[in-house]
This record gives sequence, C-alpha cells and structure tokens, in this order.
Amino acid sequence: MPEEDLVDIKFRIYDGSDIGPFRYSATSTVDMLKQRIVSDWPKGKTIVPKSVNEVKLISSGKILENNKTVGLCKVPFGEVPGGAIIMHVVVQPSLAKAKTEKKIDDSPRKTVCSCSIL
Repeated sequence: MPEEDLVDIKFRIYDGSDIGPFRYSATSTVDMLKQRIVSDWPKGKTIVPKSVNEVKLISSGKILENNKTVGLCKVPFGEVPGGAIIMHVVVQPSLAKAKTEKKIDDSPRKTVCSCSIL
C-alpha cells in the first residue's frame, strides 16, 4: 500500500482527550472508524458508547455518514504534511433506551379549572 494512501486520524472525545492517532487507508469507511473508537474507548470515562450506532463522527463541521470513505472525508486544503486529521466524537445514547428509563405516568389526568370571574 503506497504511503500517500494512508491517513493519520485522531479522535477527540467530549472531555478534550484524544484516541489515537491511528493510520487508515483512504478506502476505509467511517463505520470502520467507529468500530475502532468503540473498541479502544478509554477506561474510566463517565460516558461510554455501547455500540457503533451511538457514535457520531464530525469532521470539518459535518457529521460523517457510515458508508463514506476516509478519502472522501479528507479536506484537501489546510492539511499540515505529517499532521493528523482530528475528528470529533459525539456519543448519543439510543432513543429506545432513553424512553425505557423515563417514568411513564399512564394514570388518567384530571382536568381542573381555576378560572376567576370578577
């Protein structure tokens, strides 16, 4: 694999610490990056992704789609030779889990009128 096809990427998480840098081929997909993030997540953090679906990657202000390749996400201008691309990681727990954790009050609501006529 030619050296110019490899890209160094660091992943910045919510507390400002980094995961990486790791070297990826330009043909690697965003889904592959997310799998690496979940497997290499630092121990002892308060927020931990449980699956790839809970991870969003942001690069150059855009949320990256799973089927895009690293080569398509790479910004051609402003890169420092030998430097790493920094992608921001957002962990967003799945909605199904959040709904089950909330208490749902199924009791009928009583309508109370508190009108005052003067």
